[in-house]
Amino acid sequence: MAKIAVIGGGPMGLAAAYDLLKRGHTVSLYEADKQLGGMSASFVFDGIKIERYYHFICKSDAPLFQMLAELGIDNKLRWNETRMGYYYQGKLHDWGEPFALLKFPGLDIISKIRYGLLAFTSTKRSDWRKLDNIDAVTWLKRWVGERAYDVLWRPLFELKFHQFTPNLSAAWIWSRLKRVGTSRKNLLQEEMGYLQGGSDTFLDSIAERIATMGGSIKLSEAVQEVQIVDGKVSGIRTHAGSFAFDKVVSTIPMPYVAAMVPALPATTLDKYNSVRNIAVVCVLVHLRDALTPYFWLNISDRGIDIPGFIEYSNLNALGGHIVYAPFYIPGDHPDFQQDDAFFIEKVRRYLFSVKPELTEAGILKIAAGRYRYAQPICEPEFSKRLPPISPGVEGLFIADTSYYYPEDRSISESIQLGRLLATMAGGAC
Repeated sequence: MAKIAVIGGGPMGLAAAYDLLKRGHTVSLYEADKQLGGMSASFVFDGIKIERYYHFICKSDAPLFQMLAELGIDNKLRWNETRMGYYYQGKLHDWGEPFALLKFPGLDIISKIRYGLLAFTSTKRSDWRKLDNIDAVTWLKRWVGERAYDVLWRPLFELKFHQFTPNLSAAWIWSRLKRVGTSRKNLLQEEMGYLQGGSDTFLDSIAERIATMGGSIKLSEAVQEVQIVDGKVSGIRTHAGSFAFDKVVSTIPMPYVAAMVPALPATTLDKYNSVRNIAVVCVLVHLRDALTPYFWLNISDRGIDIPGFIEYSNLNALGGHIVYAPFYIPGDHPDFQQDDAFFIEKVRRYLFSVKPELTEAGILKIAAGRYRYAQPICEPEFSKRLPPISPGVEGLFIADTSYYYPEDRSISESIQLGRLLATMAGGAC
């Protein structure tokens, strides 16, 4: 059996460490942060424990369901009927089901029929490879036309993907439509899931299982270098010193890899550095009363530069009304250098736009957090530009959320990829 280091304490790294221990290996997991979870980590916000960034569970998240069952916490999974809305032309509109589409203003009946066909066929498609070499803008315009694209998609794309909008993979956008579109109770009713106790229910349970199995979790200990001798992993270096390992599994964001594994060939390092990412500044708001009846509110308004509000308490009643307001920004954009107050003040204005009767007293708490590598930009044929998970060094395995392609980020996808990494690094059980 091998001695293996797992780098990164998000769901992917935890799943990899857990499966490697099941295979009988000796495992140490290294996490730079003071807590596990990555983007799924929680904190106490105005007396309410909640994830730093919004998460939800869909009915297609089979890898997550399997892991919850293995850990004995599948009884913590809850489902709730949710609604989607659209803020358009200064008003709230229902969205996400056929009658709402028919009543939505700004589109002619042909555009509405075409959009409905796109939504329906996206849930039925299983082969994404025919979409792999098409850009999303071209694909969407073919389906819904120029008018519907300009009203429904252009604002969302340009606020989330900025200058990258013309070169997004259609396969990647399709997978997002399918995941949400198939999470329904019936044609008229969306249904989303969450864990009682939040993502910490999963994180705490798998961390406890790792410890019980003899694994070691080292927090606040970033791996500074993966050491390589004669084309083979020899160990890692952290602030605490150098440690010998037979194999290393890295799950941290790809932009950190080149500095951490400088011994890789320059052509391979260039591939890691070439993957572009969008950052996020996520403003979290605690309101006295509900903002809207919607879990997810898309926004198409020239005066509001976020793609939507996620009113998490309309999915999971936490004892308060909680709203996420994400600003997706390229990391080199001047706005990303602004302090939190810049974004908080914007969100205050947007809240009053969406709900004019809101008062200052109705905003109980507001704060902001940020994550530099929140979303990889997936171009057409994106997987072809990624280095192989095993990049040519014996005992080294590297992946991050980019390798979900064409799927989007989720805890379920993290678990599935983490288990694949464990199979590659540690062999079958």
